[in-house]
Amino acid sequence: MAGTAGTPGTPRVLRAMNDRAALDLLLEHGPLSRTRIGKLTGLSKPTASQLLARLEAAGLVLAGGTTEGRPGPGAQLYEVNPAAAYAAGLDVTPGRILAAVADATGRTVGRYELPTPGRRPAVPVVQQVTDALDGAVKAAGLARGDLHRLVIGTPGAFDPGTGRLRYASHLPGWHSPALLDELAAALPMPVEYENDVNLAAVAEQRLGAARGHEDFVLLWNQEGLGAALVLGGRLHRGWTGGAGEVGFLPVPGAPLVRKVSRTGSGGFQELAGSQALPGLARELGVADVPSGPYTEAAAALVARAARADADTPHRRLLQTYATRLATGLASLVSVLDPELVVLSGTSLTAGGEALRDLVRDELEELAASRPRLAVGDVTEDPVLRGALESALATTRDEVFDTSR
Repeated sequence: MAGTAGTPGTPRVLRAMNDRAALDLLLEHGPLSRTRIGKLTGLSKPTASQLLARLEAAGLVLAGGTTEGRPGPGAQLYEVNPAAAYAAGLDVTPGRILAAVADATGRTVGRYELPTPGRRPAVPVVQQVTDALDGAVKAAGLARGDLHRLVIGTPGAFDPGTGRLRYASHLPGWHSPALLDELAAALPMPVEYENDVNLAAVAEQRLGAARGHEDFVLLWNQEGLGAALVLGGRLHRGWTGGAGEVGFLPVPGAPLVRKVSRTGSGGFQELAGSQALPGLARELGVADVPSGPYTEAAAALVARAARADADTPHRRLLQTYATRLATGLASLVSVLDPELVVLSGTSLTAGGEALRDLVRDELEELAASRPRLAVGDVTEDPVLRGALESALATTRDEVFDTSR
């Protein structure tokens, strides 16, 4: 039927597959010549020329500079057109909304931070979201209608059955059952919602320590303690979206917490969460424990402890912290048997390889399997970076599809 997408094996579909392969190569390698694209894809020079002409006419690639350093005239270079698509991401915490816009190449072109202090928001959540998004869009020199997709990262998860945000009682204003409908009405682009730790795992899988790994666990410790579970290359979210909410995990060494949905905490959070570190440091005789927000204090303590000499209070703090982390991780490792565990969030990355090695040694004593442990590579706004990567992946699938 005319005007419909081709079926597998037809020239239209084969052309579209070649087009996408070339676009992915340009995203991975940057500007390439026609000859280089032909070699990487296995296409002949005439076919590569037709492909590039087709993509240029569709506005998906641009002819840029030329090759240098060789005898004779330089070859024309082609690159993905950055303006072919734009996607946005939001990282929502109780204290602020961080927004960014990325072009089709993945480059961040606009960024904005909206403070949201206070337990009861004076400004409705829908306005907070649109204000943050508009700030990033303005910084990018775009309009809201230029965006193809938005991914919003929050603590907890929206229950697919009720639409309510669960596991995030500390996020004020986000628990109305009508919120998702209100946001859909206010925003002109498709919107997806994802758990913040899951997005940190997306960032590590696409850009960081988990590249090339199909099965891994990301343990996160910053405002809260959580995990992301990637199995067979896909995020495992669970029935209600609560997979990975390991802060509620009962663990040895911590009192049994009951009615965790009301308290917003559980045994593992009480044992090894960022808020426990300042008190633990005092118990172990650490002097000059930092004051201020506990996430910043915890990261500063862990960073100092990682640099400390053996047999000092700071070093004992790092060892005790590693034991507590391994206590909860042992349950995950025993059940999931992951290939890799990535340590992320400021209260873990601040400890670097020193903390990683201690956690690994403890885990070898507590769990039968021995996954590789790695410190997260994406340390600058990993949740926001994951939101952008997630939004871009779907956007590229739509915009780069030339079979239609």
